[in-house]
Amino acid sequence: MSDDDMEAAILELLAARRPGATICPSDAARRVAGDDPAEWRRRMDDARAAAARLVERGEVVVTQGGQPTDPALARGPIRIRRTS
Repeated sequence: MSDDDMEAAILELLAARRPGATICPSDAARRVAGDDPAEWRRRMDDARAAAARLVERGEVVVTQGGQPTDPALARGPIRIRRTS
C-alpha cells in the first residue's frame, strides 16, 4: 500500500457520495486493507495522514464535531469531506 492508494481511496469514496457528505478515515482504511478489523485498524494512522496531505492540497476538509479542524491537532474521531 502506498500513500497514493490511501489518498485515492479517500477521493473515490467522497466522489461516490453526495456533495457535503463526509467519510470516516476507517472507510478509506477498509477500502485499502479489506474488512478484517486487524488489517484496517492498522491503517488508520495512514488514512488520517492521507487526509492531512489532501487538506494541504486543498482537496478535502477535515472536521471534528462538524467544524473544520487542523488534522495535526485533531484528537479522537474526525470526518473528511470534499472542499466543494
